[in-house]
Amino acid sequence: MHVAVHYLPQFVAETELAGRAVVIVDLLRASTTICQALASGAECVVPCVEVDETWAKSRPHERSRIVLGGERGGKRIAGFDLGNSPTDYSPDQVFGRTVFFTTTNGTRALAHAHLARRVLIGAAVNRRALVSTIAKEARIEILCAGTGGNVTREDVLAAGAIVDQLSPTAEQTNHWAAAAQREWQELEMTARALGRSVSSQFADELRETQGGKNLLALGFDNDLEVCAQLDTLGVVPELDQRTGQIRLP
Repeated sequence: MHVAVHYLPQFVAETELAGRAVVIVDLLRASTTICQALASGAECVVPCVEVDETWAKSRPHERSRIVLGGERGGKRIAGFDLGNSPTDYSPDQVFGRTVFFTTTNGTRALAHAHLARRVLIGAAVNRRALVSTIAKEARIEILCAGTGGNVTREDVLAAGAIVDQLSPTAEQTNHWAAAAQREWQELEMTARALGRSVSSQFADELRETQGGKNLLALGFDNDLEVCAQLDTLGVVPELDQRTGQIRLP
C-alpha cells in the first residue's frame, strides 16, 4: 500500500490520478452531506460543477423524484430545495430520490479526479467503513477540496484521520500524508489529555479553522458537531464515472 494526500486539487495533476483509487475529502460539508444523503436512502447523488449544469441535468426528470441541493458561499442556492447541511438530507427529504448537487469546492474536486479508476467520498462520519473498503488498494490518493483555492485544516485533519486508520508505515506515505497523520494524532492526544471524546475535540478544533469560522458566521454551528462525528455511518459513496452518479455499492 502507498497512501498519498494532496492538500488541494491544483497540487496534483489530473493525469497523476489516472487509473488510481481517489478519496475526495471536503469535510465541511460536501463529503459529509453526500454520505448523509445516501445513508438517508437517496437513490444517488449527481455532482455538478456549475449551478447551470445542475439545472440542465435535472430538467429531464420528474420534479417530484429529484432534489436540488447545494450552496454558493455556504448558502443555499436560490430555487434549490436544500443547501449543504448534512441534517437537511433526512429520509423524508431524499429517500428514493436523485439528488442533483453542486458546491463551491467539493464537486470541483470530484471533477478533478475524472481520470481515476475509482472515486470514493471520505469524511469523518464514514471513516471506518471507507478504510475497510479501500484497505486492499495498492495505491490510495486522498484529495482535499480546500476552500477557494486555499488549504483548509479541516480537510487536512480528516485526511489524517483516514491515513491513521489505514496505518501505513512511514515508507508507505508521501510527505503530506505523514504530516496530516501527525496533525490528527496530536488532536487525539489532546483529547485524551483533556479526558474528552475525540469527536468533541475535533468539533472544537473545527471552530478554529477558516471553514469552521465561515459556517459559524452563517449560523451553521450544528454542522460542525455533525461533521466531526467519527464512524457513525456505514456508507461508502462511490462515483460511477460512466453515469456520473454517486451511489452505494
